Amino acid sequence: MPMEQGPDRNGHNGVGETLVSAEKVQERVRELGAEISADYAGRDLVLVGVLRGASVFLADLMRTLTIPCEVDFMAVSSYGSSADSSGVVRILKDLDDPVTGRDVLIVEAIVDSGLTLSYLIRNLAAREPATLEVCTLLSKPDRLRAEVPIRYTGIEIPDEFVIGYGLDYAQKYRNLDHVATLPEGVAPPL
Repeated sequence: MPMEQGPDRNGHNGVGETLVSAEKVQERVRELGAEISADYAGRDLVLVGVLRGASVFLADLMRTLTIPCEVDFMAVSSYGSSADSSGVVRILKDLDDPVTGRDVLIVEAIVDSGLTLSYLIRNLAAREPATLEVCTLLSKPDRLRAEVPIRYTGIEIPDEFVIGYGLDYAQKYRNLDHVATLPEGVAPPL
């Protein structure tokens, strides 16, 4: 796909190559919402968003659901200043409510190495939910270092550092309505 030149519609200069268009993102979100709605009909669903990256995806996803659900959030830190997860995870914000006996769906923006998600799955499983599944908008299968069971995958992408639709670089670019690479000349974190 061609590189975008000049400011995009959100005012960002030189955003890199568009990997997933806004239209494709919204199409997959609607499809995932329909699938989740069918699978969880009549159940006690709690969506657990992983902050900050999943906030945009979670907001759009839950608006497509045709079933009642509750929402809670966790914030974790595993990257520090690196692009590669260390596998050491700190919980910065835990759930507000117990999930024992509930159907829990972890909502992630992206599954990269799988190390952070593996930790979250173990952590939440210890709280004895009725069921525990994962939904991710983006997945990088070539980067997986931990085997994680992902029930709902939106889009598989290549092993590139991506921004947009909730994903950031130095806390910028989260507000893009599509998924792109970094602007030309901006190196991903080491």
